[in-house]
Amino acid sequence: MHIIDQLRARGFVHQITDEAALRAAIDAGPVTVYVGADPTAKSLHAGHLLPLLCLRWLAEAGLDPIVIVGGGTALIGDPTGKDKTRDMLTDADIAANKAALTKQVRLFAPNARVVDNAEWLCGLGYVAFLRDIGQHFSVNKMLSAETFKMRLEREQGLSFIEFNYTLLQSYDFLELYRRYGCRLQIGGQDQWFNIISGCDLIRRLEGVEAWGLTIPLLTTSDGKKMGKTAGGAWFLDPEMLSPYHYFQNWLNVDDQDVQKLLQLYSYLPLDEIAALVVKDIRAAKRVLAVEATAVVHGREAAVAADEAAKAVFAGGASADMPEIVCTVGMPVIAALVQAGFAKSNSEARRAIEGGSVSMGSEKITDVKAVLEVPGVLWSGKKRAVKIVFACG
Repeated sequence: MHIIDQLRARGFVHQITDEAALRAAIDAGPVTVYVGADPTAKSLHAGHLLPLLCLRWLAEAGLDPIVIVGGGTALIGDPTGKDKTRDMLTDADIAANKAALTKQVRLFAPNARVVDNAEWLCGLGYVAFLRDIGQHFSVNKMLSAETFKMRLEREQGLSFIEFNYTLLQSYDFLELYRRYGCRLQIGGQDQWFNIISGCDLIRRLEGVEAWGLTIPLLTTSDGKKMGKTAGGAWFLDPEMLSPYHYFQNWLNVDDQDVQKLLQLYSYLPLDEIAALVVKDIRAAKRVLAVEATAVVHGREAAVAADEAAKAVFAGGASADMPEIVCTVGMPVIAALVQAGFAKSNSEARRAIEGGSVSMGSEKITDVKAVLEVPGVLWSGKKRAVKIVFACG
């Protein structure tokens, strides 16, 4: 099966520019492909992982992979999908984030060339850039792009610096073509306008065809964006989200999303996935949790998280179960916030009032309840954390 067909079958393809030409180029010889990630945070999350997994499939099919960890574009911030201008990061923040993201990227794309676009963007002369690159971009066409159009229609404002982001991403593609012969860019479906703008820039200035492939955004069966919980994003960094909690997020997905997610976040054969989902959806969901966690944290950590989850559901605790250190007499509300089961005291209070909080098998109904003994604190039926008391 052609790699494009494999990607489409697994759910990685939303749109492709000139698919026939791209297929022919892949068949004719090595094609260099890139994906970009701006270091605007300390960690990537599950949604960011999709382009990297797609890149890995392409690399295994013989394409040459490049990843841009964008220290240059992070100085501006991608406005795509944002309701307001991003907060500007300091050079120190970007440097720290870049180091962390580079380490993560190498886990999923070990053979990729990892580059920083600050190498070519930060030395550009502004007037020369406007003359040589800016002349090829139509303001009318840019205003029709969904990102800019949405912000203007909602009267949320759009800074001039954000308006330049498309030019910079397009220039990245051009620079990668000139340096490494890169002719394919992949990214989320919300990056379509930026990607085709880069393809057009390469065609105008170099007279060659370049291609783009976009991946569907990670959504549930009812159309809601995935990768967010009461505790925050599904971060890949184990210090920001433990392997156990990462595992639990996958274990709690809707039954209707299991097959789609197994196709995207595991390397299992498609026929095996289909058979598993038909035979036993609960077993398939556990396989999803194990496989998706193994992709990020390794097989050993995934198995440990699975065993910990089984122990919790049996009514006990496990050495691998996440724990929080509390003090005797600490309000249960505060423990729920510390565990990440609620974003605020008021949200924790509502959870108790709604009857979804318990300590071991005993339901907590008093919003003024305090911790008196160590044990397992539950939020709902599937999220739990071990309570241990600080010595002294």
